[in-house]
Amino acid sequence: MKAIVKFGYGDREVEVRDVPAPTVEPGQVLVATKAVGVCGSDVHMWRNNQSWDIVIPVTMGHETAGVIAAVGEGVEGWAVGERVVCETAAYICGQCALCRTGRYNLCPYRQGYGNLRDGAFGEFLLGPPRVLHRIPESVPFEVAAMTEPFAVAYNALVERATVNPGDLVVIQGFGAIGALSLQVARLRGASTIVVLGTDRDELRLEQATAMGADHVVNVQREDPAALVARLHDGLGADVVVDATGVSIALQQGLQLVRPLGSIVKIGWGPQPLGFSLDPLVQKAVTLYGSFSHSWNTWERVLGLFASGRLDPRGALGGVYPVEDWEEAFEAMESGRNIKSVIAVDPALLG
Repeated sequence: MKAIVKFGYGDREVEVRDVPAPTVEPGQVLVATKAVGVCGSDVHMWRNNQSWDIVIPVTMGHETAGVIAAVGEGVEGWAVGERVVCETAAYICGQCALCRTGRYNLCPYRQGYGNLRDGAFGEFLLGPPRVLHRIPESVPFEVAAMTEPFAVAYNALVERATVNPGDLVVIQGFGAIGALSLQVARLRGASTIVVLGTDRDELRLEQATAMGADHVVNVQREDPAALVARLHDGLGADVVVDATGVSIALQQGLQLVRPLGSIVKIGWGPQPLGFSLDPLVQKAVTLYGSFSHSWNTWERVLGLFASGRLDPRGALGGVYPVEDWEEAFEAMESGRNIKSVIAVDPALLG
């Protein structure tokens, strides 16, 4: 089968290759992939500046929507032809305290699709039934492929640092996670949403306004602290969402958050901190790390897709054939697209 493979540890050492297709195994389900979202982590792996472990070579991709192609011996409750999305935890131990209490996203032995296990940028994906969720009938594959990043945003703003009605929310960075965090914050009743970006985010900041941001700030041209000080009671943001992947953003977040407020850090960044954390203590701020998602998160997001309460289309910049994967990646890196989706099934391209 054709697959998008990271084959080396150098910049741009990614290409389309012919690789052996997986076959169904006992206790496993084989999914024929239809549409796969491009994650910011895929772009990092393409440029080889990721800050997590990977294996080489590896088929990339983890934002999967497809159809069950085969069901292995011993699997019950699933049938060939069902439309499904797949969670990202290809392997968990199932035995540790985190797995046993439903927090398997934090399993210390977790291996994710697209970095430690072959992922979804190929024609087939093999996985255990526990990663599957049925796609609502009204949701097309290219929309369903965005379930995973929405689940990331939902976990951050509903299950970790809770956004309450009337809150002032500041979102640092407007890539896919920032854009989807905006939708979740609005759904939760935030009354004012401020989105921060840089010069390279000019197009994305325009999209932020179109998607419902009340204020957008290019931090290279304007001081966001001055704006936040004029909003609500002037004490700062109730919740700051760090969706940048840059460690220094936390320093800005500590400046913008109100006393007793919350910062939720979603973005990965390998850079060391070079500033004092005293404001965290002085303001009694709660700092949340937020990683991945669990079964309930996915079910709720899919339900919100079906009801129309969450609509990924506003963030979707383009659907690309596998052969044009590099254009899809570059569109996200440059800021032209908030989100790109790869149509593994050419029929989705019309």
